[in-house]
Amino acid sequence: MPLRKGITINVKRGFNSIHNRLFMLFITSMLVLVLLVSVLYYQKTTQIIHSKINDLAQKNISQTVGLFDLLLQGYDSITKSLNSNYEMLRLIEDRDTNTDMTANILNERTITNILGAIYYSRDDIIGIHVITNAGKNYNYERGFDSVIDTNYASADWYQKLQDSTGEMVWLGLVQGSMINQFQRNPLFVFGRKLYDLTDHRVIGVMLIETNPQPILSALSNVTISPNSRVYIVDRENRLIATTAEDKKNFPSFLGLSRPERDEVIVDDQTDQLIVAAKAKMSDWTVFGLTPKQDINSEIVKTREYLYVVIVVLIILSTALASLISQNISSPLKLLIREMKQVEMGNFKGSVTVRSFEEINSLVSSFNRMVNRMDELIERITLASMSEKNAELQALQSQVNPHFLYNTLDMIYWMLDERENDRLGKVILALSHMFRYSSDWQEASKTTLQQELDQMRHYMTIIENRLEGRVSTEIDIDPEWLEVTLPKMTLQPIIENAVKYGLEPLREPGVLRVYTQIHEQELHIVISDNGVGIEEGLLLQMQERLVEDARFIGDPYSKTHDLTIDTNKQTRRGIGLTNVHRRIVLMFGDTYGLRIQSKQEVGTTVIIVMPIPRKGV
Repeated sequence: MPLRKGITINVKRGFNSIHNRLFMLFITSMLVLVLLVSVLYYQKTTQIIHSKINDLAQKNISQTVGLFDLLLQGYDSITKSLNSNYEMLRLIEDRDTNTDMTANILNERTITNILGAIYYSRDDIIGIHVITNAGKNYNYERGFDSVIDTNYASADWYQKLQDSTGEMVWLGLVQGSMINQFQRNPLFVFGRKLYDLTDHRVIGVMLIETNPQPILSALSNVTISPNSRVYIVDRENRLIATTAEDKKNFPSFLGLSRPERDEVIVDDQTDQLIVAAKAKMSDWTVFGLTPKQDINSEIVKTREYLYVVIVVLIILSTALASLISQNISSPLKLLIREMKQVEMGNFKGSVTVRSFEEINSLVSSFNRMVNRMDELIERITLASMSEKNAELQALQSQVNPHFLYNTLDMIYWMLDERENDRLGKVILALSHMFRYSSDWQEASKTTLQQELDQMRHYMTIIENRLEGRVSTEIDIDPEWLEVTLPKMTLQPIIENAVKYGLEPLREPGVLRVYTQIHEQELHIVISDNGVGIEEGLLLQMQERLVEDARFIGDPYSKTHDLTIDTNKQTRRGIGLTNVHRRIVLMFGDTYGLRIQSKQEVGTTVIIVMPIPRKGV
């Protein structure tokens, strides 16, 4: 009795596989660690960069204010030296009161020489101007093509000097001279009142114009990026000097904190880094504004470098996680693959791995189990083959008497008619058929070629008996002539087609035999244009074929009796059922006979077999 055994293995693919789960576990752990370290590193680096930039900005503005104070002290010393020059003050007062032209010319030249001495004491002075209350102007400047603005008395700078109380008046950075109409270059201008040292009476004002480059150079020290801008503003938020190219559009300084003396304010709460410091020599505040995006350029570079490092670490982590998960899951995959082979009936394989102790123990147990199952299945197979051969012999014995009876009956009528030539052909064909049907040394197997030869002998007898009423058409692909099938497969089908389909037909009949390939199956088709099968009988025959297949697949089923009751089944059904059962026994319950028929149209019987593999 055949015994069907199998091992069912449900291998869940996708995320639930061992390899994928181990890989996801390792890669997730590594990525979390990499990202955590990267975030902490980035935050710490950003904090350090911001701290260093803030310190740098404070140092730069402190140094700038210090340089600025030194520069302003030097300018203040110049004005004090002029204000304390007794000789120049005496000559100015004498010039204002003396009517002697010669003496006045000498006084003016002396005053100009004193101003020239001060002028040449520094390289950055552009011009020195002294304007007395009497309206006299004394000038010493680079180039002697100056034209004095006669409307200076109404100018803002003059009013500021007049309104002062003797302190230094810083007029700031201006475009062009305030007095000389020919001087158009940028200048840094400051001045103060002139006093008579005897009675502290105001005798005029002095105005000094210098090269602004030292001021701008000092301011440029505050810049920490190409887009940094530095502004000097007074207490009323008037712009004194700036490094910005656009001197008209400058930010409002109303909301910005103003430092006290010796104090530096740093504000990085907006989109700009703002540093501010106050000069000691003036009531001016120096503001340095740097866009945050410039400050963050170093952070951006650090972030880009960090991205590269993260990508490299991710690649390395992926490779490492894949290697580790592969090393653990490969033995298990090999074991699962071998289990699938066992599931398909291959018990000859064995698994050899070198892995962890637990996996090695599992593999050894599996190998022992498979070997034991192989031994048991071989024993059951031997017993089943013996039982199957006995059943095949019993089924074959039902075919031969049926055929011999019909043949002897036919010979009787032919002898009666004394057709000796035809009788010779019939006897020869019958001899071949007897020889073929009695040779069972190969058990129940034969080839399609031998079956077709047997069919031709049979059709020789039939065609002689029916005197041309039946013709045969054979169209078999030579590729399938050597396929193996049960012996005496075609003859019972053809006998049924002739006896029950073509012989009752009143006109010539045609029997066609050909092959087809359908969904990896070989179909041997036997069709006739006979009278067909009644619908009720066809349904019974089809049900019987299905029951036989189920009975052979499950020999313990009680829904079918092996004994064929000839009182309940026609001889037609016996022959087809016999063939069908032998095909099922040889190839499996998915193969066998398929019957299609329609009355007055014909009958088609299809032998369904597996396509033989190449080389088998």
